[in-house]
Amino acid sequence: MTAATVPAPVRNPVDHTSPVVTVRNLRVDYGTHTVLDGVDLDLHAGETVALLGASGSGKSTLMKSLTGFAPVAGGSVRVVGHDVTALRNREQRRLRAEVGQVFQQFNLIPRLSVLTNVLAGGLHSAGPINLIGGFTGEQRTLAMHYLDRVGIAHKAKDQARSLSGGQQQRVAIARALMQQPRIVLADEPVASLDPKLADSVLELLRGIAAEYRIPVLVSLHVLPVALRHSDRIVGLRQGRMLISAPTSGLDAEALLPLYEDEEHGRDDALA
Repeated sequence: MTAATVPAPVRNPVDHTSPVVTVRNLRVDYGTHTVLDGVDLDLHAGETVALLGASGSGKSTLMKSLTGFAPVAGGSVRVVGHDVTALRNREQRRLRAEVGQVFQQFNLIPRLSVLTNVLAGGLHSAGPINLIGGFTGEQRTLAMHYLDRVGIAHKAKDQARSLSGGQQQRVAIARALMQQPRIVLADEPVASLDPKLADSVLELLRGIAAEYRIPVLVSLHVLPVALRHSDRIVGLRQGRMLISAPTSGLDAEALLPLYEDEEHGRDDALA
């Protein structure tokens, strides 16, 4: 069986009729400062949702709230069946294992091979042997499957530091898929890439969402990019949800109010 023919596993059966994520009236405070207030959000299997807003609008905080990394002061957050606000220790780790994350900084280990970096994504379920660096043949086959899916299997033996930025982000996506996630959160994943590479990475993420039937929530800043690569757009301004609508019914002009409070935000968002 080749890497390309390995079936993608499913951690648990997915109910495609119910939201994978349900957020209601969310408030997040840092000290006396309210970062999010009254935010509602649903994410469904197979959809790619672009999260937009000016710097400081609360995009990253909203993502952190989905994995218990933000101090929720009010409202409810349910992710893949977990009540995030009620989780403690082991339950939090279990939830985080079901959430694949992709960041602006690729967070790869530069001197290790591409394959080993991807294998690291499965450490949470690999068992004690992995604590000393061992991986099973099944895990290696699965990692090669995901590398093939992101179009970079031919680089499996190369050191991560030898790859271009776009290639490294593809490795990071494959690593996230090794968790067999129920949702993928991508926080500004193309901010450091040129426009052509950005398009290819976002096209890949959207294809993964549809193929594996998992939602992808991707934080972006440039409106034309968001309009090209999402099924739905959620927009925040000063911690409140201003827009939540199918992408097909929106254009750049409709999204510009998200950036009215940022001096150069309108120009940057249209770039």
